[in-house]
Amino acid sequence: MFAYTVRRILMLIPVLIGMSLVTFSIIHLIPGNPAQTILGEQATPQAIEDLEQRLGLNEPYIVQYGVYVKDLVTGDLGTSLRTKTPIKEEMWPYLAATIELTFFAMLFAIVIGVNAGIISAWKQNSWFDYTAMLIALIGVSMPIFWLALMEQWIFAQELRWLPAFGRDNPRDPITSVTNLYVIDSIIAGRWDQLWVALKHLILPAIALGTIPMAIIARMTRSSMLEVLRSDYIRTVYAKGSKTIFVIYKHALKNATIPVLTVIGLQTGALLGGAILTETIFSWPGIGRYIFEAIGYRDYPVIQSGILVVATIFVMINLIVDLLYSYIDPRIKY
Repeated sequence: MFAYTVRRILMLIPVLIGMSLVTFSIIHLIPGNPAQTILGEQATPQAIEDLEQRLGLNEPYIVQYGVYVKDLVTGDLGTSLRTKTPIKEEMWPYLAATIELTFFAMLFAIVIGVNAGIISAWKQNSWFDYTAMLIALIGVSMPIFWLALMEQWIFAQELRWLPAFGRDNPRDPITSVTNLYVIDSIIAGRWDQLWVALKHLILPAIALGTIPMAIIARMTRSSMLEVLRSDYIRTVYAKGSKTIFVIYKHALKNATIPVLTVIGLQTGALLGGAILTETIFSWPGIGRYIFEAIGYRDYPVIQSGILVVATIFVMINLIVDLLYSYIDPRIKY
């Protein structure tokens, strides 16, 4: 296991190099003069020259890439052209907001999806099975923006149960320590603010987690049906074990591998930034951060944002690979 872990980590090196090349090349794929494109048509020759000097665009390509990699290794993601702020400092609050939203969205998706899939497989061809799979089909097909707008209309506008926008109450803002508002509220001992932070999370988390929930439910059902038909499951039943024990201890553990793969992929996709959800709920996440940078032609932010998101996605896949052998000891590396 240790040798496999080392090999998998070493295999990440060419992947990370490839990602750095792609993100670095973004600014060089702009037609014409990149500095001219960034500054706009009204830019003066002096302003263009100054920007080329600042970004190193007047150096050979290989030299520029070498400087870019050196900065990445030292943790320097560059400086925003719009705000003149170091990107690693400016990006974290947005990334933290997306991490918090993704965690609760996937928590909702996993709890509902896995249990719905298990019960559907257990009660195959029952009314619950048909209902759950119909809901899963609707969940996969439903546009996120429509679901988000319906949630706002019903629960925020009509019933006034939940807030429709933002992360906290602007009249009583949460003191930021980690920029993860749920954790910050707990650290401060402000349980009223904790409840406010959780209320702001409910609607966007459900909207964002609906599609992963549906996919997880269908995958869990399919995998569980295959396992429940196995000979060793019949043997466990023959020994007199209770159904709930057979389902959750024996069958689920062996059906988890494909489900875990789907969970990893969906988590990586959500961390990549759910722009529609973040826009509708005014959620200051990494997706909106990168989208706004595109509008302002802030290419250093675009480069760094894409690289950070891609790195997180790759790391999640690594964690999923390493969890396979822990969940199923039959897997040997």
